[in-house]
Amino acid sequence: MLIDAGNNADASAVVAYLRGAGITRLVTVIGTHPHEDHIGGLDAVLLAFPAGSVIMPKVAHTTRTFEDVLDAIEAKGLSVTSPVPGRRFSVGDARCTVLAPRSAAYGDLNDYSVVVRLTFGDTAFLFTGDAGAESENEMLSGGLPLGADVLKVGHHGSRTSSTAAFLRAVSPSAAVISAGTDNDYGHP
Repeated sequence: MLIDAGNNADASAVVAYLRGAGITRLVTVIGTHPHEDHIGGLDAVLLAFPAGSVIMPKVAHTTRTFEDVLDAIEAKGLSVTSPVPGRRFSVGDARCTVLAPRSAAYGDLNDYSVVVRLTFGDTAFLFTGDAGAESENEMLSGGLPLGADVLKVGHHGSRTSSTAAFLRAVSPSAAVISAGTDNDYGHP
């Protein structure tokens, strides 16, 4: 399973990394939300590897990057599966549950982020995309398990996500923040 694929400029590096890791097929590809820093390399990945399913939120975006991803999906004869909270699927021995998005309309595109809780053996991971406080609050009241050993921190560690209540509910032993050194946004 691949969740997001970096910026447009990262496309060849992502494809090379996957090939170097011996990946020949992706069972599931998730584009958390249609911002370029998350789906920029997704078109190249989809064109380079066979994929079983593509999960993306039901929200359109008017960028060339978003259109490129849709074109790659069409070129490969794939269709987009919309995330449904509570939907479960497996990737090998890992079990995944979709937790968000829980609404059809948000003011912030980040809150459309597909959030997935993955369990592998006794270890749970929570992948949050750029989900912000609004999405986190919906997940808190959604009734699905949030606890995880490893948390991929939302929105690159910005102040718009990782509320105290959400962090208490997830209670991770480790957290990963994806942000470039000296980025323009000051994340984390």
